[in-house]
Amino acid sequence: MLTFDHLAVSCDRLADGVAHVEAALGVALAPGGAHAAMGTHNRLLSLGPREYLEVIAIDPDAPRPAQPRWFDLDSFNGAPRVTNWICRGDDLDAALAAAPEGAGEPWDLARGDLKWRMAVPRDGKLPFDTCFPALIEWQEAGHPAPRLPDHGIRLARLDLVHPAAAALREALAALIADDRLSIREGAAPALFVTLTGSGGEVRL
Repeated sequence: MLTFDHLAVSCDRLADGVAHVEAALGVALAPGGAHAAMGTHNRLLSLGPREYLEVIAIDPDAPRPAQPRWFDLDSFNGAPRVTNWICRGDDLDAALAAAPEGAGEPWDLARGDLKWRMAVPRDGKLPFDTCFPALIEWQEAGHPAPRLPDHGIRLARLDLVHPAAAALREALAALIADDRLSIREGAAPALFVTLTGSGGEVRL
């Protein structure tokens, strides 16, 4: 089974995404880093001991990668918003075997002393219009969350809306069980996140 790992808030410019999240939550994001293989960079926020949120954008100073970037960032436009959720497991290959077609190909990645394997779709687009999670396997017990300042922000609810909600629910049933996850039918795909902290609930 998989476990919820982190959220991705996409944006056109990293500074804009950081300002959006900090204004909504009233806390400062921590430094992240650059992902040379994907030409992106991020900033991070703890959501607990093993969960976090990343604000991610195309790095204007990085070369364009040979394939489309993860999280479909090449097609992103508009205001900063939650676009993806990411789940971790101990066996990425097994998770991919159980996932829908198009969930991605394994990449070996690293940033500093953090190492991980992640499934990256060839076209950058995850199944079910990005409502299906990206899949990750952290290596050597390393993980960003314990290194981040903990401001008490926690994930309370993740709502997935999709026209094929029943098929999405079936695809996820064998992979993850999380009481915070809600899947419902809607005319257009969407992700809504509810976070809690000292100031109460905030929806992103």
